[in-house]
Amino acid sequence: MSETGDVIASPAAAPVVRLSAVGLAYGKVRALDSVTLEVPAGCMVGVIGPDGVGKSSLFSLITGARAIRDGRIEVLGGDMSNTQHRNAVCPRIAYMPQGLGKNLYPTLSVFENVDFFGRLFGHARHERERRIADLLQATGLSPFAERLAGKLSGGMKQKLGLCCALIHDPDLLILDEPTTGVDPLSRRQFWELVERIRANRPGMSVLVATAYMEGADGTGRIRAGNSRTTRAHFALSGGRIAAAGGRHRQAAPVQGGQRCQGRSGAVSDRPGDLPGGL
Repeated sequence: MSETGDVIASPAAAPVVRLSAVGLAYGKVRALDSVTLEVPAGCMVGVIGPDGVGKSSLFSLITGARAIRDGRIEVLGGDMSNTQHRNAVCPRIAYMPQGLGKNLYPTLSVFENVDFFGRLFGHARHERERRIADLLQATGLSPFAERLAGKLSGGMKQKLGLCCALIHDPDLLILDEPTTGVDPLSRRQFWELVERIRANRPGMSVLVATAYMEGADGTGRIRAGNSRTTRAHFALSGGRIAAAGGRHRQAAPVQGGQRCQGRSGAVSDRPGDLPGGL
């Protein structure tokens, strides 16, 4: 436990993600430069930084959507460069891409969008309907089940995108700037929704890319049963981990290429409303 009373993840906990000297270049532009970090299971971790610092590139490598060129990436206990492991583990990962409704079909209804993703993961009709009902109820979208996705507001699109990402009950949820472009109230409601969902799924780990950090107000801790889950944040700058920190603690600078472990930080603030909060 930290001096602030926050629970620190057990050193024995196996990391859900481990990156070792990961690099990525687009021609002469270096998007990621020797990124090394570990994220323990059961955490909510924010990767913070302005546009163009490599957050989306990092997430595309973690999800297996992009080929690994430099370094080593382990996700959910195996090497993502191994085709057999990658094929086995990808169904356990959910990825909500950057941009309002980018994982949605605008001409399908709210129900049809979530049902489509349930079919992709092979759920039987009865199981799909049960999961869809639970998710729409949790997100407040039940009254809009028949509305076309293209007719939803920005905040509602993000909630529907989260439903589609969660339909297969993933072990790792990756959110790429999920509240960009929505109003402050919808942004706060989205994070409150994520907290409620995680409280019911304590084994799920969450990675969030964001350009914002909400001020610490003492109310942002997630509870899972009787235990608090650890949350940390990493600042990304120039393709490198520039700082790491936790709740009520200023982000500590990290030298380029230095090992940075998620389990070393206390519970962090959730990404939110204040720009430039690093």
